Amino acid sequence: MHGEYKVPGGKLVVADVDVVDGLLRGPRISGDFFLEPDEALDAINAALDGLPAGLEAREIGARVQARLPAGTVLLGLTAEAVGIAVRRAVARASDWRDHEWRLIHEGPQEPAVHMALDQVLAEEVAAGRRPPTLRVWEWASPAVIIGSFQSLRNEVDAAEAARAGVGVVRRISGGGAMFVEPGNTITYSLYAPQSLVAGMSFAESYAFLDDWVLGALGELGVEAWYRPLNDIASDQGKIAGAAQKRLAAGAVLHHVTMAYDIDAAKMTRVLRIGREKISDKGIASANKRVDPLRRQTGMAREEIIERMIGHFRARYGLLPDRPTEDELRLADKYVADKFTTPEWTARVP
Repeated sequence: MHGEYKVPGGKLVVADVDVVDGLLRGPRISGDFFLEPDEALDAINAALDGLPAGLEAREIGARVQARLPAGTVLLGLTAEAVGIAVRRAVARASDWRDHEWRLIHEGPQEPAVHMALDQVLAEEVAAGRRPPTLRVWEWASPAVIIGSFQSLRNEVDAAEAARAGVGVVRRISGGGAMFVEPGNTITYSLYAPQSLVAGMSFAESYAFLDDWVLGALGELGVEAWYRPLNDIASDQGKIAGAAQKRLAAGAVLHHVTMAYDIDAAKMTRVLRIGREKISDKGIASANKRVDPLRRQTGMAREEIIERMIGHFRARYGLLPDRPTEDELRLADKYVADKFTTPEWTARVP
């Protein structure tokens, strides 16, 4: 069994292992990481040999950590990363390049249509009718997008949103509210089979699925990192927020909204951003929570998007595509039957 895990901001860890009578046998850890002393690699393999194959990555990592020689230096990897690579081997996880990725990047759509397309395309990947896909969104109108489990009245000032011409929709993934305006936001979705994140917890898969974005931002001169659970940040502040939904049918939907520019005053009028939400951020004002890419890069939004797409293509391959007629028809049905109905939008009042 073969498993690979790219440590976010670090190096590749590869695990080759057999499972005999429910136990790990003959483990071989390799990769482009740095490790001192040399015999630490033998200690890692010895720690893995004979462990129950069903252990979670964190427990495997703890067993590995306990067996490392005194003074061991790990650069570009962690003991838990070894555990993740082993779990991915046992789970027979797929790699990014095992798939033929498609790109959908079309003209502006209304917010409810984006919500519907997210559900449709994820379902199509789960059913095996669509290859894994990267979709870049274009917005036709401003909106607040609330998470699947958020209270509508607690998150949005409905009267202020109406005055500002800002619509409100609810997405199928969890997480917090997003404030978006055409031209000020970069949003994308990944639709992938669950094999891509096999062996990972939700928390681990967030950083894994967005590691390519950190690389793309680095090429743009922005040093960014993942801040658990679901933020992409730099030393200037939050850049983006991610959300994820795993479908029982066998697909993962992972989407991210990045701030290119932002009308902070309008955002704080429309959103009810409470004191509790910013109390753990070390800041006094919600206006300071987000630092837009326009200021950090000096680039046009379209150029940033093209550079991001180019980075993804160089790493994993990417072929142009568009939604099929069947997918569009189903999306229209979901818009009418679900995403524009009070029953859905206010399902948590």
